[in-house]
Amino acid sequence: MAYANILVSVDLDEAATDRIRLAASLARRFEATLTGAAACKVPAPDYVRDIGEVYDEDPHFEEKARALLAQAHALFERSTEAPLRRDWREALAGPISHLVEQARAADLLVVGRRGSDDIPLGTLGVSPGPVLMEAARPVLVVPPRVEHLRGARIVVAWKDGSEARRAVSAALPFIREADQVFVVSTGEGARNEGAEEVAGHLARHGAAVTTHLLRTVVSDGDELLRFAVKQQADLIVMGAYGHTRLREWLFGGVTYEMLHRSPLPCLMCH
Repeated sequence: MAYANILVSVDLDEAATDRIRLAASLARRFEATLTGAAACKVPAPDYVRDIGEVYDEDPHFEEKARALLAQAHALFERSTEAPLRRDWREALAGPISHLVEQARAADLLVVGRRGSDDIPLGTLGVSPGPVLMEAARPVLVVPPRVEHLRGARIVVAWKDGSEARRAVSAALPFIREADQVFVVSTGEGARNEGAEEVAGHLARHGAAVTTHLLRTVVSDGDELLRFAVKQQADLIVMGAYGHTRLREWLFGGVTYEMLHRSPLPCLMCH
């Protein structure tokens, strides 16, 4: 697998410039096109009231939406440097639905982390959780203030299932070029997840790889992050929402923890 088109979510938040620069550096590295996407939803008229009243409230809402999209486009252009093949997609629509729609022609999506301590979603912002659920594409979730990703030391969070299998396949362009890959299984039953076989598979792809079985003390997510930081990793690869999304959000889970507090970029698949 190779990345021919990388799609990045563009908004006007403080973290947007770093995210775009990271996506641009990946596009240059993998000789891919970088496509920026932004959308702003225009509110539908409230037909319960007189249509004239709706437009009296804000007669220029479409004009304002287009102005925000123009700002996003300008930010995308400023944050990407030649030589780079670029494309731009904007719409008067919901930001998440637009990004998911554009994902049909992308190999990798780049979005920002949206943890409880991060910048709240702006008008153009997207939350990575719904994108992961709906896009059917690998999603790279980038924390704030991260503008470069080499993928030199990669942690593969392995729990045997379709999500993790897809994530490993999607990450092969990174894995083949990594200096070190750590295949990690955590918690009860870690020995039965097939981590050694996955490591052998990645070795056949040319990866320098080791296997690690971790005992969970606080939570699987906490143990995974501790290990990644200790190994000075710069990328985590994992499946997302192995449990139902409702259960993750109600009770927590590895996906929830990564989306909210991982200091490292996470390449995820659902």
